[in-house]
Amino acid sequence: MPDLLIELFSEEIPARMQARARKDLLRLVTDALVEAGLTYASAGTFSTPRRLTLTVEGLTDHSPTTREERKGPRVDAPEKALEGFLRSTGLTRDQLEVRDDKKGQVWFATIENPGRPAADIVAEALEHAIRNFPWPKSMRWGAGNLRWVRPLHSILCILSDDSGAQVVPLTVDGIAAGNSTRGHRFMAPDSFTVTSFDDYAAKLRRACVMIDPAEREAAIRQQAENLAFARGWEIMPDEGLMAEVAGLVEWPVPLMGVIEDRFLDLPPEVLQTSMKEHQKFFSARNPGTGRIEGFVTVANIETPDDGAAILSGNQRVLAARLSDAAFFYENDLREAKAGMEIWAEGLKSVTFHNKLGSQADRISRIAALAREIAPLVGADPEQAELAAKLAKLDLRSAMVGEFPELQGIMGRYYALAAGHPEAVADAARDHYSPLGPSDDVPTAPVSVAVALADKIDTLTGFWAIDEKPTGSKDPFALRRAALGVIRLVLQNEARLDLVTLTSSATIKHYFQELRRFMEEDAEEAESAANWLGVDAADLRSMKDEIRHALTTEEERETKSQELVAKLSARKATKASNPQTLLSFLHDRLKVYLRDQGIRHDIIDAVLAQPGNDDLVLVVNRATALNDMLATDDGQNLTQGIKRASNILTQAEEKDGVEYSFGADVKFAETDEERALFAALDTAEPAIKQAMTTEDFPAAMTAIAALRGPVDAFFEAVQVNTDNQIVRRNRLNLLSRIREAGRQIADFTRIEG
Repeated sequence: MPDLLIELFSEEIPARMQARARKDLLRLVTDALVEAGLTYASAGTFSTPRRLTLTVEGLTDHSPTTREERKGPRVDAPEKALEGFLRSTGLTRDQLEVRDDKKGQVWFATIENPGRPAADIVAEALEHAIRNFPWPKSMRWGAGNLRWVRPLHSILCILSDDSGAQVVPLTVDGIAAGNSTRGHRFMAPDSFTVTSFDDYAAKLRRACVMIDPAEREAAIRQQAENLAFARGWEIMPDEGLMAEVAGLVEWPVPLMGVIEDRFLDLPPEVLQTSMKEHQKFFSARNPGTGRIEGFVTVANIETPDDGAAILSGNQRVLAARLSDAAFFYENDLREAKAGMEIWAEGLKSVTFHNKLGSQADRISRIAALAREIAPLVGADPEQAELAAKLAKLDLRSAMVGEFPELQGIMGRYYALAAGHPEAVADAARDHYSPLGPSDDVPTAPVSVAVALADKIDTLTGFWAIDEKPTGSKDPFALRRAALGVIRLVLQNEARLDLVTLTSSATIKHYFQELRRFMEEDAEEAESAANWLGVDAADLRSMKDEIRHALTTEEERETKSQELVAKLSARKATKASNPQTLLSFLHDRLKVYLRDQGIRHDIIDAVLAQPGNDDLVLVVNRATALNDMLATDDGQNLTQGIKRASNILTQAEEKDGVEYSFGADVKFAETDEERALFAALDTAEPAIKQAMTTEDFPAAMTAIAALRGPVDAFFEAVQVNTDNQIVRRNRLNLLSRIREAGRQIADFTRIEG
């Protein structure tokens, strides 16, 4: 069985495209080979800035011969039907066979597809892959029509076995496949031939090319750490930058540089971001001082001066970049110490969303909401409101304008420079968090209040204008915001009434639109009316009422509640209904808890209970129920409760009454019934007490004790007996079982 080696040699492939390109090359070629009937033992891909490589081991040398039988028309069918069948099969009449069928005699064709050599199949598969390669961006060059990420120079394609290597005959847009490649652009530019993948990899290494990106990453990491260790420093980890740099070089040569003293007082995040974004440098930190004092750059060439000239040039460029950063930072600090009023004023002209106002409008809403949330999470309301007002001001700073990824981080430095408390400054930094499932969750009370307010404002705003996520589309990252709310609430055990909070946030959106309408004193109310979901004439008629609402702070708050209630009642859609937003949060909670090992049906069973807007309560209940259902008692008890519920439902539908009270032990005829009465008498108050105190494990223990009596009851007792008094008593007894379960969860929603 031969081995296949393919190399596509081009100008530099952008580092960000290489990982995806390796997967696409593997998929396109191997899928085509398998579809054509070939099999293989293993396959792997590699890449450098100038080449994509695929190796396939144990490839079959021919596709198998296949036979296909195809049923045709009846023998007495019109001649044209037979002619069409012959054309479709490519056979002649004398090659057909007549067979008996239940509807008479019919023509049958046996079509034999002979096997094909692997070289022919590989040539077709590779040409199709090259011409249809899904580059995010591609280009044409010269007079040809081929599109590739950068000009394609050569194609290496060989099949090798014990007898030697064979070049696969293939030409794509004038580029003929061969058995040669080139080494490092500067250190070994001459071409050489190869006979197998092992020969290829060995010769490339001698030509100063590391073909495996994982090997290049390991070499960069090891050499950089050695250079840092020699100075007593440590490399700041950055896996994204590591992957990118490994995609920029074929022969990595790390070099250590030192940052000039005049830049060492810049915030470490500024140094790290500037070096990463502009220069692709790794930051080196001095553990003794806690500052970033050096960097590692990775060259793509070994030089006689051991990289001294390269390092000198890089340091000159870095000094220019850091001079700009220092200039931005110094100017920003002056404006921060002056109170940041110029930034606050500037945000009035920055649109957050054309239906949700400016960034200044948004800050006003978040500040009011953060003040409401603060007592619920143990934060000082004054500090929470102040932090919310400051948190987004750095968006107008020069530093964040240059490096948007530093938003929030720079806000903390500027808040401290302005003399604000550390808790307020930390909230400015942390209020965006968590940004993703692996991001740290803020725990400081002020930070939690502002982070929750920020995300709830986003959710309620886009809910109010009916811009909810649909399918895979979520342009405003509302799923991420919902997950952020969930993680903030759960990890800080914040006992929040989310319906009340989201209703309050929605009111702020409504009222802000009303105020905008009044401040503009617009005669034309169409735009505001469309946003608010009311008739424009109705909105104009409210004008005097709205003006009155804006006269004093106290009247405004009271009247806004009344006006929003009127508007909500008239709104044509239910987009802003807090219950629909709560359902969205519940959906994201199910995804979050599923990753924690809690089944969706268990969560549904708990969400069906009162208090489902308290996510901490929901999760505590779901966790305890999940643990109980992992036991035999829990599983069997669930079946007993569901059985009782099913029997009751059928009886209530048949009789037209509800069996929910009146079970009396004096009508019990069996020991099993009496035992169940006794068990319920013990369990019901224990469950009620445990649920009241939120001791959910105790509640689960109490209800699990019913397993034995319930099983015994169903084993020995016929519920629907002919004696109607006994039947009603037994149905009312089943109702007690159902109600005991309902105190904990809706067991009918639990599967299995």
